[in-house]
Amino acid sequence: MSVVGERLQPTVFELSRPGRGGDKIPHPPAGALDRIPAAARRATPAALPELAEPDVVRHYVNLSHLNYAVDTGFYPLGSCTMKWNPKLNEWAARLPGFAGLHPMAPDAASQGTLQLLWELEGLLAEISGMQAVTLQPAAGAHGELTGLLMIRAYHRSRGDLARTDVLVPDSSHGTNPATATMAGFKTITIPSAPDGGVDVDAFRAALGPTTAGIMITNPSTLGLFERRIGELLDATHAAGALAYMDGANLNAILGRFRPGAAGFDVMHFNVHKTFSTPHGGGGPGAGPVGVGERLVPFLPSPRVVKEDDGSFRLERDGERSGSIGRVRSFFGSTGILVRAYAYIRAHGGSGLAEVTDDAVLAANYLKARLSGTYVVPFERACKHEFVASAADIKARTGVRTLDIAKRLIDRGYHPPTIYFPLTVEEGMLIEPTETESLETLDAFADVLIEIAREAETDPEIIKTAPHTAPVRRLDEATAARQPNLRWRGMTGAQTPCPD
Repeated sequence: MSVVGERLQPTVFELSRPGRGGDKIPHPPAGALDRIPAAARRATPAALPELAEPDVVRHYVNLSHLNYAVDTGFYPLGSCTMKWNPKLNEWAARLPGFAGLHPMAPDAASQGTLQLLWELEGLLAEISGMQAVTLQPAAGAHGELTGLLMIRAYHRSRGDLARTDVLVPDSSHGTNPATATMAGFKTITIPSAPDGGVDVDAFRAALGPTTAGIMITNPSTLGLFERRIGELLDATHAAGALAYMDGANLNAILGRFRPGAAGFDVMHFNVHKTFSTPHGGGGPGAGPVGVGERLVPFLPSPRVVKEDDGSFRLERDGERSGSIGRVRSFFGSTGILVRAYAYIRAHGGSGLAEVTDDAVLAANYLKARLSGTYVVPFERACKHEFVASAADIKARTGVRTLDIAKRLIDRGYHPPTIYFPLTVEEGMLIEPTETESLETLDAFADVLIEIAREAETDPEIIKTAPHTAPVRRLDEATAARQPNLRWRGMTGAQTPCPD
């Protein structure tokens, strides 16, 4: 059976016909190619498709209709905060003064953007309880790396070169161990306690003179706020280490918990999650990093400086000798930062607290709806997301979480995050966010409950799902390990058999 459904159309290469490209683009002047060294010229012309403009537009518009997006439906991806983003923020980012500003423009011609960035640093510092913020990092994982590089610089500045370890709970965000390794540290995994929090005894046992820092996602990827956070931070600082908080789940604590005030030394913000930007597919993103007093000297440069006369400028080279330097070209993902600024200013302090309240309410409502049908491993209230397990369903019917996710596609829903965190067998990590209506939450819960019943009566239909999507179930392991990213015309045995 072919994996190609009726809604998939031929590629642009298959639609191509010689001479269809048109002649609207001026031809190069005579002799233009002679100015290019022979070794740098193509031996044969690039094999580019040739289509008329209407065919090109229709092809890509039709492809776009195959996409699932937050503008078309509910996106319950746990750990990702795929919430609706107000179009007002898109309008703000498209204003010519922001969108058209050249990255090399002098400070005098960039005052509006520089002022916005300076004010955004202050807003993020207030929200987080941190002393200062850098806006340079391009995404959350990049923010993690920036934070750990500052932790490393801090210890080196004190001549404390023996600190080579970073403690990472097994319920942390998935990028944390990789980031610690990239920064030159050794990762030590700390297990969870039965209640889903960090095992304090194991944590204390791992702390020592070689500990450079800890990385905690709070709330964790189990959707639980770490109740013993004060005890963990006190133990960390007593050991001479610093504490990093992964801010991926900041949507659950806005206006209710300030990490810097609690004692964290550094954290990143996924502003593309918490403060508006439709994200996914690798971008766009921005990952500002906030720091406490001890790490301020090591912040990346340049930062925005406000002069006594009220004007703004970027720091000059060498102005802060302790800085870890630049971590991103120019000043970061400025268009994303404009969206974040617009979102924060539109909501204000009380509005951001309401975001948290509504996100937590929605998650606990969905958790209550699904309890009894799916196993919910932790009884206490969750924050913005929760884990539901299909382990019991698998034991009775052989239907796995992956099968349920594929069946959700048949019912018009994007699946939640599955098999993460790894500590819950056959887990689904579900985050409804604050932007979805009660009707949407009920409809999603109803479908998940119906699929569970279907697993008992007709498991085969779930194991072979999806049935209505343009692409059927693929060999995902091979696709991940041997990605085929280049189109070639199919010939012979490669050509799909007719259904």
